Amino acid sequence: MLKKVSRSFALTIPELPESLGRAVTTAYLVCRIIDTIEDDERLPVDKKAYFFEEFVKVVNAESPAALFAQSLHPLLSDSVTDAEKELILNTPAVISGVLSLGPGRQKAIRRCAAVMAGGMLQFQGMKSPAGLRDMADFDRYCYFVAGVVGEMLTELFCDYSPEIARHRKELLTLAVSFGQGLQMTNIIKDLWDDRARGTCWIPRSVFEAAGCDPGDLAGYSGTEPFGRGIGEMIAVARGHLKDALTYTTLIPPAEAGIRRFCLWAIGMAVFTLRNINKRKDYKSGRDVKITRRTLKSIILVSNLTLRSDFLLERMFELATRDLPEKKSIHASC
Repeated sequence: MLKKVSRSFALTIPELPESLGRAVTTAYLVCRIIDTIEDDERLPVDKKAYFFEEFVKVVNAESPAALFAQSLHPLLSDSVTDAEKELILNTPAVISGVLSLGPGRQKAIRRCAAVMAGGMLQFQGMKSPAGLRDMADFDRYCYFVAGVVGEMLTELFCDYSPEIARHRKELLTLAVSFGQGLQMTNIIKDLWDDRARGTCWIPRSVFEAAGCDPGDLAGYSGTEPFGRGIGEMIAVARGHLKDALTYTTLIPPAEAGIRRFCLWAIGMAVFTLRNINKRKDYKSGRDVKITRRTLKSIILVSNLTLRSDFLLERMFELATRDLPEKKSIHASC
């Protein structure tokens, strides 16, 4: 199922130690089920509210997974992919995976599911082609869809390794920022694809300050004001990805698989931002998607440098030297 619903996580999760990889795979599929509910454009908000609540009960082993799957699957629209529909039908297997984990891992996944589902529901009424109101709303949205995932992964890492757990407080301080860096990159990349579906998660205040009318953002595509707005977003994302690198260096070098898991994701985000920065007149996420050759280079360089914090920091600075920059701020909710 993982390979069908996520190319990037299907690439990075196998780098984790086997027992941790199983837990992270299960956790990701739980989050993906929640995403499927949110992303269905034709599912009414009241139905989404019902299924968000029901799924949290399912994850908490308070409601049968099979009944949830049988109730939701027939209501999914054509906008939902076949792989996502199959995932919904496989909810009982995913929940079986959750229940096979230790109590600490179950607790982390259940908290993430509850926070994510509740947060996504809050933002259903705020969806608009003109975007969110300001950076505060944007940060909150990123927390609910990605920052809380960073917190969950941190708890899973700490549960796996007592040595990692010694840095738990520092890691949690950076975990939300890590998640936001990755999420921001996707939001910027998918800006026009989301707007074509009637949705936009870009903060209006950023583009208004740059001289754009968020209600007519397409009319500013490729212009200098639009470039300033996108540049501001890239600068913020870069800062969060710098925090993500700091997070990664707190993982012991001996845990090479976990470092690879983090570094490959950071690298893919950085080079996506580089593509966007070079082509601010992009019309679709496909226009700025990294190539397979770039991906292979990211993997090679990450693997060669992953045990040296100095080299990792140096490579990050080299890779981001042409990106707009501003002071890194740890994201929080």
